[in-house]
Amino acid sequence: MQPTARSSHLTKLVILALLGTISLILFFLNFPLPFLPPYLKIDFSEVPALMAALIFSPMAGVIVEGIKNVLYLVVSGAADPIGVLSNFVAGVIFIVPAAVLYHRSKGVKSVVSGLVTGTIIMAVAMSVLNYYVFLPAYAWFIGAPEMAATTAKWVAVTGGILPFNMLKGLIVGILFIPVFMKMKTWIEKKRMDLAS
Repeated sequence: MQPTARSSHLTKLVILALLGTISLILFFLNFPLPFLPPYLKIDFSEVPALMAALIFSPMAGVIVEGIKNVLYLVVSGAADPIGVLSNFVAGVIFIVPAAVLYHRSKGVKSVVSGLVTGTIIMAVAMSVLNYYVFLPAYAWFIGAPEMAATTAKWVAVTGGILPFNMLKGLIVGILFIPVFMKMKTWIEKKRMDLAS
């Protein structure tokens, strides 16, 4: 690896680590929505991961999501590994479509369509995954088999998880789009600098 390539690679790793740390801080600044179950909380920790995915690649966004969740596991003492895994999967499903569409045709329109697509995919996929995987695993983890019953899972998914993920994608998207519009030139410059 040439010195400039090595320094560019190191710069990228430092930026991803920094964005992962910022993402963790934003993860703690969460709030519940009044008409949804209190354990479902909105946070803006996907914003740094989206930035990484747009500056570098979809995989960079996945790495930032991974850093955030690993750091959270360390800080929280692995109190809820099922919830952490669920958060990671939801974040990846949300971020990747936005990044893929942006890198195909760079512009605000592609980011908007990517965020809408990511929100829909996240809401549907997390509903299915919670019904078949995460809720049964969490019920087993905390020793509450009644949570894995068909009716309980259906109520949790339709009354909480599905509307929550739709709203979360919408709220994060509404926050992210003006930030992206202001930083678009900087993002493109940073991407070109690190590519050269």
